[in-house]
Amino acid sequence: SACPPNYLSAPRNRPEGKVLETVGVFEAPKQHGKYETGQLFLHSVFGYRGIVLFPWQARLYDRDVASPVTEKSENATGHGSKEVKGKTHTYYQVLIDARDCPHISQRSQTEAVTFLANHDDSRALYAIPGLDYVSHEDILPYSSTDQVPIQHELFERFLMYDQTKVPPFVARDTLCAWQEKNHPWLELSDVHRETTENIRVTVIPFYMGMREAQNSHVYWWRYCIRLENLDSEVVQLRERHWRIFSLSGTLETVRGRGVVGREPVLSKEQPAFQYSSHVSLQASSGHMWGTFRFERPDGSHFDVRIPPFSLESNKDEKTPPSGLHW
Repeated sequence: SACPPNYLSAPRNRPEGKVLETVGVFEAPKQHGKYETGQLFLHSVFGYRGIVLFPWQARLYDRDVASPVTEKSENATGHGSKEVKGKTHTYYQVLIDARDCPHISQRSQTEAVTFLANHDDSRALYAIPGLDYVSHEDILPYSSTDQVPIQHELFERFLMYDQTKVPPFVARDTLCAWQEKNHPWLELSDVHRETTENIRVTVIPFYMGMREAQNSHVYWWRYCIRLENLDSEVVQLRERHWRIFSLSGTLETVRGRGVVGREPVLSKEQPAFQYSSHVSLQASSGHMWGTFRFERPDGSHFDVRIPPFSLESNKDEKTPPSGLHW
């Protein structure tokens, strides 16, 4: 006999969490190929409902699976490194269901895409809340008969229901225009990953734009960091230690407690934590690396490497980002 469909449920009353309502039916995750615009999914790590806007092809630099490695001597960063070849990996720009945002405790804030905009107010910083970048393996796909299955202010501006299509949500012209106009500031090109003592650190840097200040140029980047505990032992992040090298020749050291005012605990129940931060340089490129110090239950500490990543500006792009103006 055929197996009954695997229904995906969500608590109707979140605080009590007693009543489950069906929100859709799970589909088999894709081993090959990519998900299309309009694919509904549950995030396998953070548990929120979301919908795919469009895929990106990123270069993933994974320092744990470096092919035959040639150890290099100390490089310009004063940081022994090895050659790591990037492999192509699919990431997705997605919308997060606003109903789930308050319950994503292992995020420092609901993810927003931020960039500098070039309008009359030259200091405008645009933030589009409820947007995330999701790796292919984070997606647990499902289908729903609901014509508006995701609550997000951009859902109906970007997508429309078409029952003849699979998935039955298709991109509106506004989504295509928005992607085309802002892709230099939306697109992720490089993803960096490294694991130390079963703690995996993933870094995705994004160029945000350039500002002129006191006759000099200041370049801004956002970087998104995910920490994952691949072990069953509970650990807590206590300190961060960054080195920031600028092409102008400066090397800055930043130390501090925790990250974004938090000292997250990574346990078997909540193994991951994600946050975003920003950095500026007075040069068009540079790079960053460092360590996170973690504490074990017995009080001992260990350092987890943050993989070196470069900060590159899109110097060839002539048009600055333009917010949500069509």
